[in-house]
Amino acid sequence: MGITARGIGLLVAAVLLLGAGFRFGYPELSLLGAAAGVALAVAVVTAAWRPTLQVHRQADPDRVARGEPAAMTLTVRNAGRLRSANLLAADRCGDQVVPVPVLRLRPGADTSVRYDVPTSRRGVVPVGPLRVTRRDPLGLVVLARAYGGSVPVWVHPRIHPLSAVPTGAGRSLDGRVDAVPHGSITFDSLREYVVGDELRRVHWRTSARVGELMVRENVDTSLPRIVVLLDNRAAAHPVRVHGVAESFEAACEAAASVVTAAVREDLPVVLLFVAAADPVDTAGEVADAGGPTGPLDRLAAVSLTDDGTLDAAAARLRRDRLGDTLVVLTGPGGRDDLGHVGALRGAYPSVVVGVFGAADPTPPGAGGLVVVDAADGAAFAAEWDGVRRW
Repeated sequence: MGITARGIGLLVAAVLLLGAGFRFGYPELSLLGAAAGVALAVAVVTAAWRPTLQVHRQADPDRVARGEPAAMTLTVRNAGRLRSANLLAADRCGDQVVPVPVLRLRPGADTSVRYDVPTSRRGVVPVGPLRVTRRDPLGLVVLARAYGGSVPVWVHPRIHPLSAVPTGAGRSLDGRVDAVPHGSITFDSLREYVVGDELRRVHWRTSARVGELMVRENVDTSLPRIVVLLDNRAAAHPVRVHGVAESFEAACEAAASVVTAAVREDLPVVLLFVAAADPVDTAGEVADAGGPTGPLDRLAAVSLTDDGTLDAAAARLRRDRLGDTLVVLTGPGGRDDLGHVGALRGAYPSVVVGVFGAADPTPPGAGGLVVVDAADGAAFAAEWDGVRRW
């Protein structure tokens, strides 16, 4: 609760009038001071009344690519039974403040407002909460309260269609990629029997030893696995335009394009960040659900940081060996560290490096690296489809 300038003036006047009236024996001044004090008390009681409001939000849609339209529908309902709500309300949408009409809202009635959500930049746009301001009729006291929660709108990077997708190192005798389903080629582990498992996959020797049915779990080693490493170090993207590193935005678009192309071809793909030791997420597992931990959501939420090194990220990749095709996306400030990426050729037979925003072409680095220089995501897609050697 806050007191306005008018309220402060009236409070000072009340104190002076009461003091002068009692000090010099003027009952008229004391009466005026008491009236001012009563007005302030009534103002506090009036502003402190808390209306019963129900706030509902509906994003349409809640996930959108950068530049595509998105809207938010806000419905405010007066759930009280006695008084009409005559309020000043505003909803917060990112850095914007949207006025919401809540004037003479009768009990049981509702009002709705629909407004556009800014999607010109990649990121997570928080919408809400609704801020309701109560004032007394004289404008002496003001009280602001928050109603409802905050709903995020995920603005994903733009996706540029890629026709070429790396197909791995070719560990299958019948070709680089075959149609053999998952779980049919190479032994991986044993697990407990589940109703519906084929009896021919039961490992009888182990089952007899442990006293319950154990089933062989196989994996398909012919399918390639793509690892996308996005360099989100601030040092790798030193150039800023109005506080935004365009080279990093282009790298995010390239990462989203590669992940989407791999999911389209039903290929396993992993998205990692240089400056984050986050858990490994397989894009194919969440591409349809689009959950908050999905790869596109993670690309919407990722930001530049001063933590992490490419050397440490390369050490993790060498240790884990998450796939056979590595795609590294960095900026002009990351070109000096590409030697660490070249050292991964033993663990990853195919390594592709995308460099964004460099003023001049990237000089030849470690042998075996395929380097794609691009100004933005669209240029990367065009250069990517022209690569003939993975």
